[in-house]
This record gives sequence, C-alpha cells and structure tokens, in this order.
Amino acid sequence: MNSNKIVECVPNFSEGRDLEKVEKIVSVFRAKEGVKLLDYSADKDHNRMVVTVVGEPEALKNAVVEAVGIAVDIIDLTKHEGQHPRMGAVDVVPFIPIRNMTTEEAVALSKEVAKTVADRYNLPVYLYEKAASTPDRENLAKIRKGEFEGLKDKMANPEWKPDFGPDQPHPTAGAVVIGARMPLVAYNVNLNTDKLEIADAIAKKVRFLGGGLRFCKAMGVELKERGIVQVSMNLTDFTKTAIYRAHELVRIEANRYGVAVVGAEIIGLVPMDALIDTAAYYLGLEDFSTKQVLETHLME
Repeated sequence: MNSNKIVECVPNFSEGRDLEKVEKIVSVFRAKEGVKLLDYSADKDHNRMVVTVVGEPEALKNAVVEAVGIAVDIIDLTKHEGQHPRMGAVDVVPFIPIRNMTTEEAVALSKEVAKTVADRYNLPVYLYEKAASTPDRENLAKIRKGEFEGLKDKMANPEWKPDFGPDQPHPTAGAVVIGARMPLVAYNVNLNTDKLEIADAIAKKVRFLGGGLRFCKAMGVELKERGIVQVSMNLTDFTKTAIYRAHELVRIEANRYGVAVVGAEIIGLVPMDALIDTAAYYLGLEDFSTKQVLETHLME
C-alpha cells in the first residue's frame, strides 16, 4: 500500500457457522491491491463474523462493496439464528480513519459505500455514528432494535426511512448500517455460570444506558458449547473507558451473584495503547508510555 491515506474497515457479517460461506466472504479481501486483510473471527454462538481490513480508500471501498454483494447472495436471515442481535446479512460496516485520514473523509467514504450498495443490491442503508443523518441514528443499538424480524414494521414508520435504498427490507438480507467511528475495542468477559439472566443484569449495570461506563455498550450472551455466559462489550472510546475499568466493573457486579470471572477475550484487533493502558494499571507501572515498548521503535 503506497497511499498516504489508510482507512480501516470492520464489517460484521451474520454468518459464523458455515465455514464455506465464511470463506467466500473473506476471500474477497485476500490478494487485493491496496487492501490488507488483518483478521477475521467467526463465532458459532453469536453466528457472526467480524472482519478487519485496512487499505487505501478507493481500493478498500471496492472490496467492501464486493463483499456486501456476496453476503447478500449467500446469507438468508429468514433461516438465521444466533446470540448476537442483527438486522442484516451484512449487519454493520464501520470505517475508521487510521493514517492521514480525517473523520470527515471517513464519513464521506462511508456515504459513498452506502449509496453504492443501496443502488447495486437494492439494499436499505442506515448511516450511523459520525455519519448519522440525525442524532437518533448515531447509536447502532437504537437502529438495530427490533432486529431483522421487526424491520418491516419499523420501516413502515416515516421516522425510520433509510438514508439510502428502498423503503422495504431486503427479503433475505434485511438492511445494513454503515458509518464512521473511532477505533472500537470488542471485549468480552466470561462468567462461571450458565444463567443468562445474570449476564444480562450485569450488562445493564455496566453499559452507559444503564448508568454505567460512558463509552461502553454491553449485553449478556450464552455460550452454549461451553456451558457458561459472558458479558459482551463494545468500548467505543478506549481512551475514556479503559479495558481494565470495564473488566473490573463486571467483576464487581458479578460478586453480588456469587459469580466469578473465568476469562476474557478480545474480538478482532485492538490498538496497542489500549493494552498498554491496561497492563500499566494491573502492574502498577508509574509514568509508563508507548515509547518504552520495543516494537514501537521498530515501526518508526
């Protein structure tokens, strides 16, 4: 990638069980000039795949549009079920400015992609976060409320007319949410209980809407294969809501139920600063900075 401008995209697809379908979607991002596939994670319980790619704006835009088309063709939400909320075969497509890109440029790119996929695939598109057309549409959870099954009734309301595309849901692919945002940390904390109501109760206390951490979205998820539950979180600004703070608040709230934290996971990629901040907290490091990390100097 020779361009000075680099943007990241983290599209979420509503497929985490059929590995053949997963591979068809991911293959779009492989061996593409100006695009680099960094990571992808398919989860059976969530029945969802998160892909992380970076690239030059135009090349990345073309790859994302192609991937959306494949997902619309092969994912049928009328036959889809999973623990994670979803309203579309391609559920959400955020663009994140990485290098020599302003937020405004990321917003413009997201709108280009939104218009293209709406026109090409007859797909309703909602803009969110920094690209939102109204304050009511900034929050992804608010747009997605009712999910795929409630989408037809929701779209009948003039307030929920999509920003691009038809006024009716795609019959099998629903609708997609596209926008621009800060780097997000997807962080999940696992609990040693199989009671989903406990994870739900903790999530309500931890997330901002329930009076918890300002830049935290959270929900309870059942991990059936492991016989446990987790509090699944999105930290939308790790510089203000740190990983360690979210982790410890989950632990504190779990104590009231006699439940212990048995592990945690990060989905996709995470900024180095987010991990350094958390390591410094747990190790009690004083005046520690990224300049003391060896790899930081190797990348200069």
